[in-house]
Amino acid sequence: MTRIVTLNLNGIRSAARKGWVPWLAAQSADVVCVQELKAQAGDLDEALSSPAGLTGHFSFADKKGYSGVGLYSRRAPRAIRQGFGDAEFDAEGRYIEADFGDLVVVSLYLPSGSSSDERQQAKFRFMTAFAPHLASLARRGQQVVVCGDLNIAHREIDLRNWRSNQKNSGFLPEERQWLSQVLGEQGWVDAYRKLHPETTDDCYTWWSNRGQAWARNVGWRLDYQIATGGLADRARQAGVYKTERFSDHAPLTIDYDFPL
Repeated sequence: MTRIVTLNLNGIRSAARKGWVPWLAAQSADVVCVQELKAQAGDLDEALSSPAGLTGHFSFADKKGYSGVGLYSRRAPRAIRQGFGDAEFDAEGRYIEADFGDLVVVSLYLPSGSSSDERQQAKFRFMTAFAPHLASLARRGQQVVVCGDLNIAHREIDLRNWRSNQKNSGFLPEERQWLSQVLGEQGWVDAYRKLHPETTDDCYTWWSNRGQAWARNVGWRLDYQIATGGLADRARQAGVYKTERFSDHAPLTIDYDFPL
């Protein structure tokens, strides 16, 4: 069994102060994908670069205190790839890939468009540039899982207040259609939804810090593990951890009956 965890940390040092590292040590995870590091290499001590017997690999943003992704693994990958070949977004630290042979794991942080129209346009550019890369990943002949914060709630059951968010970033028709194409034409599978096809309140992975969103569970499902069909068929258990809060996101853990 291979256990894969993904979590947007909203700052790796902030999450560490909230107890993320001790929690991780108790998970027996084989691979952990993290996003929004908001840090540089020099900011990470050994507890953050190699926690819980795992070895970390990172792609930092050029801009300090911004974005950045990482991937921790118990077994050493045979290759690491930082970035997917797009200069604009590789400079923002949004993609890292670990090749373990039969299995490839990606940690991905898709841009948010909520702060401005400029960033929404950047999000659309990312989606356009990334779709061909996803297609090429699916053709590699390996099992692949793309883990991370996609900043898109796919269906109406993936957020509490879908009616009032239809014109807001994260639930725009163009974003949802893009994800439908990834999960349809390209053949990727939403591993969480394969196991829990109709779950609503328990599926959310992000809550706004405004108002009482967390207390009232007014959430969105923004964090995914999207897998090739052969791997998704071997997903056995999935869950979102909400007992403790390390970030405005919650960890998504999926166990696969697939050797690493």
